[in-house]
Amino acid sequence: MLETITFSLLNGLLYGMLLFMLSSGLTLIFGMMGVLNFAHASFYMLGAYFAYTMGLYTGFWVALFLAPVIVGLLGAVVERYGLRQVHQHGHVPELLFTFGLAYVIEELVRLFWGNVPMNYRVPEALDFPLFSLFGTNYPAFRVFVLVVAIAMFVGLYLLLKRTRAGLIIQASLSRPDMVSALGHNVPQVFMWVFAFGTGLAALGGVVGGIQLVTEPGMAFMMGPIVFVVVVVGGLGSIQGALIASILIGVLQTFALSVDWSLANVGILFGYAVPPDSIFATLWYMDSTRIAPILPYLLLVLMLIFRPRGLMGKRES
Repeated sequence: MLETITFSLLNGLLYGMLLFMLSSGLTLIFGMMGVLNFAHASFYMLGAYFAYTMGLYTGFWVALFLAPVIVGLLGAVVERYGLRQVHQHGHVPELLFTFGLAYVIEELVRLFWGNVPMNYRVPEALDFPLFSLFGTNYPAFRVFVLVVAIAMFVGLYLLLKRTRAGLIIQASLSRPDMVSALGHNVPQVFMWVFAFGTGLAALGGVVGGIQLVTEPGMAFMMGPIVFVVVVVGGLGSIQGALIASILIGVLQTFALSVDWSLANVGILFGYAVPPDSIFATLWYMDSTRIAPILPYLLLVLMLIFRPRGLMGKRES
């Protein structure tokens, strides 16, 4: 039992930090710009594919740096020549634009790389067991992912809370007229914020593509749960995104690791539901089948009881 709990916590933390790496960029973009980017997970996918392709020629470490930079520059182009043009028409055109962009990126990925999953593997320098627990080796690459995610959180927090650039970014959302009067180019600030957010998504793709899978459907596989993380954590809150990511990661991992159902709880109290009852299917359903819907159930409960999220600010 102790072994199951320990590995569930480790794997849940790992999955949660991967979710944070993907959701932090979306949180930044929405918090600073008010843009809910439906194509965000597509930039995560581009990061994985670009890193895989460049890694064939440059190696993993160069690709780890270059892929997010290239995707970030691509994000800057998208904001400057696409998103900025529809921004003046309101949020609905923005949503439609990013929604369509997600499909365009997916089809381009299928066109250039095909439909088969890429053979994107752990780099040799990290392909070894870092420590052993209960007789099972724990890979060094998983610890590397945790370190990168923690460094990302610390860097984002310091950037937004402790630097002049962070103050300008936050002020550009609430008082763009005042920021512009002080001599700052607000549209350019938004462009680089969008580029930075997409670059963070790509960084998540560089390591997430190895840990999970690199294939054309990876964006639509991760996209919905990222929005759950952002809403549960609180729109625009980096700290909230971190807490929500870990919460969802651990919750799903435990549900998949522990063979549990309502019937098991009922047995402890001497209660059982007849097999022919209308509620029998739900009563005897094991946790592994419920695990995929748990984040969305958490989302519904959060919207009912705390709509602003865990760390979201109350609107005045």
